[in-house]
Amino acid sequence: MDLSIIIPVYNVEEYVHPCLESIFRQGLDDSRFEVIIVNDGSTDKSMEMIADIISQHNNITVINQQNQGLSMARNNGMAMAKGEYIMMPDSDDLLVENSIPTLLEKALETKADLVVADFIETSGNEMPDYKCTHQTDIHYEEKTGERLFLEDLNPYQCYVWRTLFRRQFLTDNQLSFIPGLTYQDVPFTHQCYLRAQKCLRVHWLLNIYRKNHPSATSSFTKKKAMDFAAIIGATWKLRHTETLTPQTRQKLEDDVYCSFSILFYAMLHSIKEPQDKREIVEHLRQQVPDLHFRGNLKRRLESLLVTKYPPYLYLKIREWHWKWIHR
Repeated sequence: MDLSIIIPVYNVEEYVHPCLESIFRQGLDDSRFEVIIVNDGSTDKSMEMIADIISQHNNITVINQQNQGLSMARNNGMAMAKGEYIMMPDSDDLLVENSIPTLLEKALETKADLVVADFIETSGNEMPDYKCTHQTDIHYEEKTGERLFLEDLNPYQCYVWRTLFRRQFLTDNQLSFIPGLTYQDVPFTHQCYLRAQKCLRVHWLLNIYRKNHPSATSSFTKKKAMDFAAIIGATWKLRHTETLTPQTRQKLEDDVYCSFSILFYAMLHSIKEPQDKREIVEHLRQQVPDLHFRGNLKRRLESLLVTKYPPYLYLKIREWHWKWIHR
């Protein structure tokens, strides 16, 4: 089998039918791919909404599980996958019509570990166009994982759904998602790029990303902040990989700094209780006790303050600095 498409489903009744429908608008014979739907304990009508499509195709497998989160839904789907390549689209997004065959043929031909494609964003209120008239002739570059990491990984866009993963590559490197964490795409994507040998960066539209729709993650809670601190820790640990060049290690540090900045911006604007903020800072210190940014003075000071100063004092300095630059 050429391809396994894993779709975690949790309370997306408004979006899951178009998503699954777009998978079967790819011009691929059902014998070439399988769809693994992981129902992560949905409490709405998500599964009812796609019952008609499931009944029409014999290449769909449904895993029903208690709610364990996106990480475990993907992990459980990957454990069952049989395809040479794996895709993991989000259940509230769509695939461009007839976009997979071109990418899949390139993947099978080159045996690339990762095939990274393009995507377009659309508002949750817009009706996406499956056919997507933006599609043009395919253009691709073969790269090492390190070069792909240095040139193409945007730390703000660690999206797994834009990539075809060679299943044997994931298995050989024991790559999976950290259970129980939101934002688990960040360390997973970094690990994949850093361990991959042969990759394809393909300029070809694959995904239609519904951004800012009502069911999307919008509020930044204490739990999400704690998770974000944990993914910063998991990504920071990758700096100790022996094979990293100085340039790659610096890029990794830059990426972690991006996550660090996002965490504190979101925390200062969304978390109201001072005690919660202090606990988040303390959790970050536990996750990354050796945090030390190099580079400019601002970065060095921030890592010194967050790791050495009392959390309440660091937060006061952050809040004062934010008010000063926006006065």
